[in-house]
Amino acid sequence: MAESKTISQKLSPKKDTWVDRISDLPESLICHILSFLPIQEAVGTSILSSRWEHLWTLVSRLDLDSETIGDSLSCGQSPNQGQCKPSSFGHIVSRLLTLHRAPYLRTFRLKFFLCRNCSRLDKWIGNVVERKLEELDLEIYGDDSIWKLPQSIFSCKTLVVLNLNGTIVLDPPPSFQFPSLKILRLIHIVYRSDSVFRLLSGCPVLEDLSIQREDLEGVFKHKICASTLKRLCITFGQSEFDGSYFGSLDYKLEINAPALEYFKFDGHLRDIVFLHKLDSLVQADVCICSFEARTFWVDWEDDRHQDECCADRVFNFLAALYNVKLLSFSSSSLKCLSYGSACLSHFQNLVQLDFKVNAWTWHMLETLLQNAPNLEVLFVTHKSHGYLKHNVCWKEPPDDPNNLTSCLTSFYYEGLGFEHELEFVKYILKEARVLRKAAIHVRGHDRKLKGSIVKKISTFPRCSMTCLLTFN
Repeated sequence: MAESKTISQKLSPKKDTWVDRISDLPESLICHILSFLPIQEAVGTSILSSRWEHLWTLVSRLDLDSETIGDSLSCGQSPNQGQCKPSSFGHIVSRLLTLHRAPYLRTFRLKFFLCRNCSRLDKWIGNVVERKLEELDLEIYGDDSIWKLPQSIFSCKTLVVLNLNGTIVLDPPPSFQFPSLKILRLIHIVYRSDSVFRLLSGCPVLEDLSIQREDLEGVFKHKICASTLKRLCITFGQSEFDGSYFGSLDYKLEINAPALEYFKFDGHLRDIVFLHKLDSLVQADVCICSFEARTFWVDWEDDRHQDECCADRVFNFLAALYNVKLLSFSSSSLKCLSYGSACLSHFQNLVQLDFKVNAWTWHMLETLLQNAPNLEVLFVTHKSHGYLKHNVCWKEPPDDPNNLTSCLTSFYYEGLGFEHELEFVKYILKEARVLRKAAIHVRGHDRKLKGSIVKKISTFPRCSMTCLLTFN
């Protein structure tokens, strides 16, 4: 009978015989299986048999989380001690890395609450980057402490994925190379002057970049220059009271990414400049929650000129995405969007549009429809805000360019059934000649009202005789 009965499988229900099938697997395959287990369970397999005693030390993936291992908050230190207790997270990690002997480490993930006197973090990183590390995921937090990314990381030539999250100071050396790095995510970290530009200068094959900044106090400038970049996700700030932001906000972001295929922007829009035309762009997702450092009690009508500038900034931003095929757009309900000319580029390649319309963006939707002659799929969701007194409603274009008649095949609308919403639905059904499917979702709890709206829409004339009209 095999020694490790706890992982054995019964050979026959008629015989009291067990066979250990897992232990018969090749050592490399067992280590691969162990790499998917939490580290506590992987280490626990060492008691199964003499063969299993050291297998966990060969796994190619280490996932260490201070919330589930050891004392996550104090790192086991007392006020008068500078070293970690044997049961602390810091001691456990140091012990694990000492025992771990795999020459190749595919993934190292560390989630750690940084202690004021804990000095082991640099040693841990130096240990793992020497093992041909491919993926490094660091989530570091501290109440009053920040941690500067050690220079040892910038000597890792095998790194493919780098995720940095939390109170980590990014200050790369003037000259270094990440020759294999393809995915980079910078989440709520601390930057030094030109640190993003210096970092990207050492990433010659970077394809996927994500930057999130939640604290936008003060003024900052980033320059993203990456000729191989295909995906770019930017999140700046967070919205409060649907578009108002407490604190000063001013930034400039220069983007030079001619190979960009996917672009996402979410947050506060200030000064964003594309230094190169986005001729390769396929998909863009844009969500704008505010524009200026204004608090919710300021009357936006006090400065009409500034409101127009805010609106023009949005229109110019969208115009730079002219080559996109799939576009998603939403914004907070800010009245400034109702100003400006809404002169957008000609979206010749746009085939699918997902537009979250609100009280102040109906004219933007109208302009997009007039400038997208090859649009095939249209999703429109009405975001209602009952506290707004002056709504800019949908108005049918005086001169229809026949854009909808030739290509639009699918139309999906979700709203509350206000009169101007029904006029928009009526316009689409009347103009879309090759429309095959129109799905309407009327929100609300009043069944009688919803029934009357559905009945009214059903009577709207349809240009397409093959259009299937459905209601949800």
